[in-house]
Amino acid sequence: MKSFYGHDIYVQSAGVHSELDIDGFSIAVCDELGIELSGHRVRSFDQMEEWGDDLSSFDLIIALSPASQRRALELTRVFHLDVEYWPILDPTGLGTRRDEKLASYRQARDQIRDRIIQRFGAPTRDATPA
Repeated sequence: MKSFYGHDIYVQSAGVHSELDIDGFSIAVCDELGIELSGHRVRSFDQMEEWGDDLSSFDLIIALSPASQRRALELTRVFHLDVEYWPILDPTGLGTRRDEKLASYRQARDQIRDRIIQRFGAPTRDATPA
């Protein structure tokens, strides 16, 4: 999002579970588009709240898995914000060879990129929408 729209909007990434390091295949396929993820850390919804992000200050949560959709809906029962579910391919268990895995991650990356553009419009920054 920040690569496409800059800092005009406030965006946070969160998941159901927290892992300190982002998946290396995700880093590789995003790097192909000039999107730097190597410094990104995965955090959970609970960690967001612990670290000071007030969920009530957000307008929208986009869930990329059924589990994250359920968790977002649980968290937003008391807040007035929208939850959208985008069914995106989960590439983590696909392929056995590196090239097969990268192809799956590219497919998921492209699905996310296409949904972002469909939902929020053409990028306002010089991003490479390959």
